[in-house]
Amino acid sequence: MSLRLGDLAPNFQAQSTAGDIDLYEYLGEGWGILFSHPADYTPVCTTELGRTAALQEQFRLRNTKVLAVSVDPLEKHHGWVNDINETQNVVVDFPILADPERKIATLYDMIHPNASENFTVRSLFIIGPDKKVKLIITYPASTGRNFYEVLRVLDSLQLTAEYSVATPANWEQGEDVIVVPAISTEAAIEKFPKGVHVVKPYLRYTPQPDL
Repeated sequence: MSLRLGDLAPNFQAQSTAGDIDLYEYLGEGWGILFSHPADYTPVCTTELGRTAALQEQFRLRNTKVLAVSVDPLEKHHGWVNDINETQNVVVDFPILADPERKIATLYDMIHPNASENFTVRSLFIIGPDKKVKLIITYPASTGRNFYEVLRVLDSLQLTAEYSVATPANWEQGEDVIVVPAISTEAAIEKFPKGVHVVKPYLRYTPQPDL
């Protein structure tokens, strides 16, 4: 059965370009992003890993570790990293997991037979400090992911975990957020000293609380 939001992310052990990795040990008490690639030495994947490397400081600021995975073997990963660094003008310093037996791909339902029987689709999972799945995004092999959107969702998830707020459509950092329905207006006014703007009893805004 495929993973769903709120499920415990399956733990695994795997070889990677950064050495042997146990997922839970690697993530520790922080957040994690696990994302799959159809294969090494493919053009879209090369740009995605390059973009992720360029954004590594942004992930670090959010206490988030990133892991990529493809079904190719480890020795192929090492050669590919050299190409990524050269063509994307970056340094890939996060692990790329080797999954030649498709164990991780199977655990996380990354292979969709009607799309490809051999290669993973572009699956991405955000895993919280509680090791539960907070986000699942699946792209077709032909479409590169928007990693600024991944950062935006990560910011939203972390705000929700810390402050019991939600984020409206197209929300960006610094914009007002929404008070979750579980909090009464009276409690919200006390909880959010920057103010609460009540549009409807169920639609209440407050300035982003961590700024």
